[in-house]
Amino acid sequence: KIHTLSDRAGLPLTVAVSAANTHDSEALKPLVNAIPAIRSRRGPRRRKPAKLHGDKAYDIPALRSWLRQRGIIPRLARKGIESSTKLGRHRWVIERTIAWLTGYRRLTVRYERKAAHFLAFLTLGAAITCYKKLAK
Repeated sequence: KIHTLSDRAGLPLTVAVSAANTHDSEALKPLVNAIPAIRSRRGPRRRKPAKLHGDKAYDIPALRSWLRQRGIIPRLARKGIESSTKLGRHRWVIERTIAWLTGYRRLTVRYERKAAHFLAFLTLGAAITCYKKLAK
């Protein structure tokens, strides 16, 4: 399974690979910890986003408190309270990012047996995607 964390424009910040039978919420902490430092005009480098949008799969109290401890405002849909339609305006950005990555033939079907090889191609696809979008 491909996991990605992207910015508001849909550029992939971090990517990860997990087994197909793992829950999406288990990939959140490693992805947030893997966000690279971002240069700012003033002050120290920023290592965290201001907000994090996610669907109902990430609605776990422990994850919410972990994000708050790191200073990130969780914007996660709550199970049984909020509808999925309200989250759509933020979710389509992630879906588009995954579509960009699966547009590369090597990533559409997993040809590699080793996860490290597939992750290398996924990282290369993310780098090419960022280059194409930022070169415009």
